[in-house]
Amino acid sequence: MKIKKSPCGILRKTIYKNILFLMSKVILKAEDLDGYLNDGDRDYLFRMNELYTKAMDSYRILAAGSFGQKARDEEDKLIALYNEMGLLMQDICRQEPGLKVYSFIMPQESHAEASQVIAKLRDVNTENQEFVYYIQRSYEMLFKLAYGGKPGVNKNYLIVKTPVSVPVQNFAVHKITNVDSMIENTVMCVMLRGALLPSMIMSKEIQEYSSHGYVTPFALFRIKRDEKKHENDMEYILDLDKSFFNLKVLDGKDLIFADPMNATGGSLVTVVKYLVGEGIKPRSIQFFNVIAALKGALRVVRALDNCQVYTVWMDPVLNEAAYIMPGLGDAGDRINGQDGEEKPRNIIQLIADYGINITGLYRAQLREIEDTVLNNRK
Repeated sequence: MKIKKSPCGILRKTIYKNILFLMSKVILKAEDLDGYLNDGDRDYLFRMNELYTKAMDSYRILAAGSFGQKARDEEDKLIALYNEMGLLMQDICRQEPGLKVYSFIMPQESHAEASQVIAKLRDVNTENQEFVYYIQRSYEMLFKLAYGGKPGVNKNYLIVKTPVSVPVQNFAVHKITNVDSMIENTVMCVMLRGALLPSMIMSKEIQEYSSHGYVTPFALFRIKRDEKKHENDMEYILDLDKSFFNLKVLDGKDLIFADPMNATGGSLVTVVKYLVGEGIKPRSIQFFNVIAALKGALRVVRALDNCQVYTVWMDPVLNEAAYIMPGLGDAGDRINGQDGEEKPRNIIQLIADYGINITGLYRAQLREIEDTVLNNRK
């Protein structure tokens, strides 16, 4: 049996449940993911696909340039179908405590805010800088959903020195939610590459709400799916040679994954199952998405123990290529720009391309990432 050194230690050529380990590659197949779904899940997914198929009939009529009464009739049908799909997804989420959807849980006025933000992210005319702004807004909402306003939570007092020094140095006292116990055991797990900036945003939120200025450690996983395959035979490939993490840092921790889109759930399940197979016992797993497909969200909570999925918005279905519908396109490309096929950027190049405004804002997070990539953390 061959063994090979990698950035995370010695890999064993072995088989864990539902994941195949081949030297420095970890592969999970779509058929294994579907095995986690129960009969009730499959029934819900079937009903949702039926409704969305009807919606696509209206899309075709509207896209063909219909106008007048015919267009208004199709718009009315579409609104009714979306309302029906929304109610069905709410019903599913009420029955699954691991699924937390901002637009279903928060008050009505917050629902309107979420809807507006998602509409801007979906819009084909929203360009890079504005897209990044709305991604940041989304993760602020997700942090509030996960950690803010929980009953019985105490408050912390912050005493802040202000720029006013006449006639004496001025200070201000601010009361914030005490979430130290919930956030100061966390490790940020980054599933490159679209997840890099969202992970930095979440880490920054944690730092700001920690009374001790806690900056999360980072674990960086190079994982991708085989885009030549379809939703029903997709493969998820974790490249350990191009990942950077320390297993000891992850054991017993609250693992946070922040990925703007959760289509199939395959990347998250692959990483976590690998870690568990290596003997890591997370205290909890939290998955933060701007948009999650119903199927992907269900797969995650069925496959992983003690896992919570937080998402701003839930979309109903996947297409044959495993893209979320109606979706918002490739969030990674819209955040980072598109990589060349032959020479994809490494993590340091991605950070450099963010520019001085973002790198200045997330400087503590960048120091942690650079330390991890350069293998300074033992």
